[in-house]
Amino acid sequence: VQLQASGGGLVQVGGSMGLSCQASGRTFRGEIMGWFRQNSGKEREFVAAQTTNGRSTRYAESVKGRFTMSSDSAKKTVSLQMNGLKPEDTAVYYCAARDGSVLYTSSDQYPWWGQGTQVTVSS
Repeated sequence: VQLQASGGGLVQVGGSMGLSCQASGRTFRGEIMGWFRQNSGKEREFVAAQTTNGRSTRYAESVKGRFTMSSDSAKKTVSLQMNGLKPEDTAVYYCAARDGSVLYTSSDQYPWWGQGTQVTVSS
């Protein structure tokens, strides 16, 4: 699986931003897609994960109610809509993928990764 993330940039506190991740290289079914984020010097943090059929989604408590993850299996893309952004949401965001049906929150469980995209929330 090859993953290509896009979106990101600079946004003010309380604003919104969308990220997308394009998958290629294999069928876009039967995988789990995830979003993680990382700040310099910190471990990669789970943000959200979803089955590619969109039926099951899991969010980190810190983003629940503000972020929405969606999947489009026909286009092989996953998106992360981020609303009500806070300064602590500033990070490099990564999309990731794994086989199976369990929505793991540990980055160690995801073998495939896209390049990161920077999200900066200014106050």
